[in-house]
Amino acid sequence: MFDLLIVNATLPDGRTGQGIGIRDGRIAEIAPGLQAEAAQIIDAGGHLVSPPFVDPHFHMDATLSLGLPRMNRSGTLLEGIALWGELRPTLTKEAVVERAVRYCDLAVSKGLMAVRSHVDVSDPRLVTVEALLEVREIVAPYLDLQLVAFPQDGYFRHPDAAAALERALDMGVDVVGGIPHFERTMEAGRASVEALCRIAADRGLRVDMHCDETDDPLSRHVETLAEQTVRFGLQGRVAGSHLTSMHSMDNYYVSKLLPLMAEARLAAIPNPLINIMIQGRHDTYPKRRGLTRIPELMAAGIDVGLGQDCVMDPWYSMGTGDLLDVAHMAVHATQLGSQDDKRALFDAVTVNSARIMGLQDYGLQVGCHADMVLLQARDPAEAIRLRPNRLKVIRRGKVIAETAPEVTRLSLPGRPDELDPAAYAPRDAS
Repeated sequence: MFDLLIVNATLPDGRTGQGIGIRDGRIAEIAPGLQAEAAQIIDAGGHLVSPPFVDPHFHMDATLSLGLPRMNRSGTLLEGIALWGELRPTLTKEAVVERAVRYCDLAVSKGLMAVRSHVDVSDPRLVTVEALLEVREIVAPYLDLQLVAFPQDGYFRHPDAAAALERALDMGVDVVGGIPHFERTMEAGRASVEALCRIAADRGLRVDMHCDETDDPLSRHVETLAEQTVRFGLQGRVAGSHLTSMHSMDNYYVSKLLPLMAEARLAAIPNPLINIMIQGRHDTYPKRRGLTRIPELMAAGIDVGLGQDCVMDPWYSMGTGDLLDVAHMAVHATQLGSQDDKRALFDAVTVNSARIMGLQDYGLQVGCHADMVLLQARDPAEAIRLRPNRLKVIRRGKVIAETAPEVTRLSLPGRPDELDPAAYAPRDAS
């Protein structure tokens, strides 16, 4: 007997009519037409059952702070950093916790069950670190929160950042972060990459570095990050986030860079929504939009995970907590429009990001945690097109969130009484 049995499910790999049997919080069996006794049975109705969405790049200490201390009038990255610098000294632990937990409610409603959040350690009070360590414990039953020690104002540029970063790691932060392009010089940026990779190697930690988040094609710290990854034996444990300068680099240099990244098993985390919004602000026309070279990264065999980055904070006034919004934007911005392309981008907000974060027992295989999302869509490509309702969100075999199906009532002569957006899926989506 199962605790929960999901029947008539479609899986991301295209298998249909599947049953998923869950026992003791784990997937016990997956088989076509599975029938068995169960304490609860959910009929998926042929809809897509997906592993949870995973956000590999977020700033939970700033989320939902839009308008504090005032709005970002220019919409630029630098004004956002300046606004955060004004807000940071006024932060209280209680306020950060309240906003972050409230965001996690929204995330779970969207089927998002794992987040890697950068935590600013530039303020030596480390209020943000204390707050998000508490949030990590609060949300642990329903969301995996991984924290990155992030020296927002520069590891060398801010006089207290180096000591504060070490203290944050001592307090239990999971990952070493950095921002080399924000240091005073290119050489200081290079040195910060080396120093931070050394810290990660000494402590046995992962690295996730804001890297080359600029339109400057000569900002090439990702090259140093790849080199230091190999030097310190960190292959498979390092990610470069944003990488927007790659949008502006010449093709010859990129043809050299991509093999270096692949050799280092360096992951890439673009953030399509905010990269497109913030980059190219000094351009007239043609205007660069700054999103890194996602198709080329994928073709080189580099793990690509797409991040949300911000939701309603000093840098970005929008955001919904929905990773399918991120994938939807990526389809348009990268012109990755084929069915195979969209499946690859669906992987970028699920399995790829889980691998980048090092999540254990994640996925839709026997023995994995029974964490999954039932979507009102027929396949991954349709999920990105529709950004559909999450009919059921399941954590360790228990339904923790659910949304009614989207159904429109029609009153049109000779037409159907109801309209289901999922019914518009192409007959042959292969």
